[in-house]
Amino acid sequence: MVKESKAEREVSVGLEELWQVLSKPKDLAAISMKAVPDQIKDMQVIEGDGGVGTIILFVPSSVSGLSDASYKEKVTEIDETRHEVAFEYVEGGFLKRGFSYFKIGAQLCAKGENQTEVILKISYESENDEETTQFLINKAQTAALNFFNNVGNYLSNDA
Repeated sequence: MVKESKAEREVSVGLEELWQVLSKPKDLAAISMKAVPDQIKDMQVIEGDGGVGTIILFVPSSVSGLSDASYKEKVTEIDETRHEVAFEYVEGGFLKRGFSYFKIGAQLCAKGENQTEVILKISYESENDEETTQFLINKAQTAALNFFNNVGNYLSNDA
């Protein structure tokens, strides 16, 4: 059975600026390595044109402690109207850590001219015990929210 976990954070960048990067995987890949070098060593679009169905290869930074754990995600949703995107793991990552299904979605909501609320939703199926599952979900939420925060900071400082 698919379960969900939600979290949110405000980031210091305008909605449109963040959306322009988040909704275009090729732009996201280019900026991510600069904005979050402690999390991502390499990020490449390896299949697709950047729309739904695009496959992205992530290589974590050695600083993250997961440098040997590359993984692939597929873009499963890009909703321009609701400012929502979703990425489903298709190889490696959480699928090697006891999850049979793992998807991270984000919706962006304007909170002001230079403030955006990121509403994060993780959908998952886990074969782990509840304690291990919750530990890994919390870790994923923290990493994802830090990612959005750091990308927001990068964009606002780079502007």
